[in-house]
Amino acid sequence: MTSSFVDALPVLKTKSGTAAFWWLAVAAVPAAALLALGVGRYEVPPVQVLRILAGNALPIVPDWPPAAERVVELVRLPRVLAALVAGAALGLTGAALQGMFRNPLVGPQIIGVTSGAAFGGALAILLFGTVFALVGLAFVFGLLAVAVVYLLARVEGQAPTLTLVLAGVVVSAAFSSLVSLLTYLADPNDTLAAIVYWLMGSFAMMSYGTLGVLTASAAAGASILWLLRFRINVLSLGDEDAAALGISVERSRWLVLGAVALAVAGIVAVAGIVGWVGLVVPHIARMIVGPDHRVLMPAAAILGALYLLAIDTVARTATAAEIPLGILTALIGAPVFAVLLRRLHLRGWSGG
Repeated sequence: MTSSFVDALPVLKTKSGTAAFWWLAVAAVPAAALLALGVGRYEVPPVQVLRILAGNALPIVPDWPPAAERVVELVRLPRVLAALVAGAALGLTGAALQGMFRNPLVGPQIIGVTSGAAFGGALAILLFGTVFALVGLAFVFGLLAVAVVYLLARVEGQAPTLTLVLAGVVVSAAFSSLVSLLTYLADPNDTLAAIVYWLMGSFAMMSYGTLGVLTASAAAGASILWLLRFRINVLSLGDEDAAALGISVERSRWLVLGAVALAVAGIVAVAGIVGWVGLVVPHIARMIVGPDHRVLMPAAAILGALYLLAIDTVARTATAAEIPLGILTALIGAPVFAVLLRRLHLRGWSGG
């Protein structure tokens, strides 16, 4: 699999090609953020955006309209930061899961956390209608879904990979059914539209408070995964080889799943369901930097951040009415994944 990925882009096999990628990727993040902060119905030139932001730390005399400062700092900045953080977390968690399961078709939604958090959020909108309840219940049910997967998959102290994936599918299906039940019971004139719109994903309601929740959960999950990067490398060799090398397979696997659940539950809680990022981006990153998770995980995080920021910018600027993120991530992610699937030959992935 690895050779197929790398062979697809021969220039990236060289050290200079890889180094160029890192320089471009690191430089692209602030450049893309600066551009996104200025784009929208109220256009703000990039130089003015930079002066507005720098004015918080440097003695710059304001020569811009007050409305520009409010739009940049209060409306767009928390949204842009949220897209960067969520995209990075989804890319990183997807890379960790695909490596651990040795399966290129695995994404964060496979362990049930996305559906569980969706149910919690929909329940909060139906019963309480407050942002605090939405974030809290989405987070709680996201983690609860992973706990249920754990209980279903663990038999006699063991949880084989196949059983774990099937348990995730079962839990996801169950919570998806409950979400459908809630939308059926919701008032068409009141809560139904709010539930449906939230489920499709959006950063439109992002504030610095919800950004704090997102950043805290994503940082906690990502930090744990980063500490486990060596174990994920070993787990990607297979359970038997990992055990032979002294790795506690069960313990390491659940640590990874817990970290992924922590990060993804926070994202779903504040932004709804944002699919495909954790599935597609790790493949692109692996194609560029290879399968070593010490390098792959930060590469997937950077590419995920850029990818989701681009999607969110298009979502809020392409039409007069904002397009939900879930629609765009699926519209773009599905054909991109199909191209990768064809290029990299599905049969070559079966060996992980």
